[in-house]
Amino acid sequence: MKKFAIVFLLLGAACALAALFGLPAKTPQEADRYLRVHIRADSNEEEAQRVKYRVRDAVVAYLTPAVAECEGKKEAMEKIGQELPALEEVAEKVLRENGFSYGAHASLKREEFPTRVYEGATLEAGVYDALILELGSGKGDNWWCVVYPPLCFSGGNGNIVYKSKIAELVRKFFGN
Repeated sequence: MKKFAIVFLLLGAACALAALFGLPAKTPQEADRYLRVHIRADSNEEEAQRVKYRVRDAVVAYLTPAVAECEGKKEAMEKIGQELPALEEVAEKVLRENGFSYGAHASLKREEFPTRVYEGATLEAGVYDALILELGSGKGDNWWCVVYPPLCFSGGNGNIVYKSKIAELVRKFFGN
């Protein structure tokens, strides 16, 4: 009975979070709920694009625990703002390990994004707050996703993986 009550409460919390952070972002006010990430490659050369994804993997691995405990977008932006120099170091380490001498520059900005679909979830075109990570000149093709709420992070194969803090808590509670 106690487990049933806890599951019921967690489901209620999940519904409340879904209403609070629900996709898609159809109005400018809804766009203010999200913090995007935009990693720009130095160029469109094959190696520059390949290293962009290696940088992405390292940055996602670094950011995931940093943002997972944030209680809101404002807190996530503050946390990431404090981590900008460390994010640059993470990116530059990957670049050096792969033979690139250009650096990386991380910043938080408001930028225009086109409509983007993540496995059926749509973020409409609009101006979003974003973590921008430019590798070298930053003039190559880019990769983007959502940092907060932590809806998606991409694995090495390019597939979007959705993370759910509530599902993790339920699995932990039931020992799965």
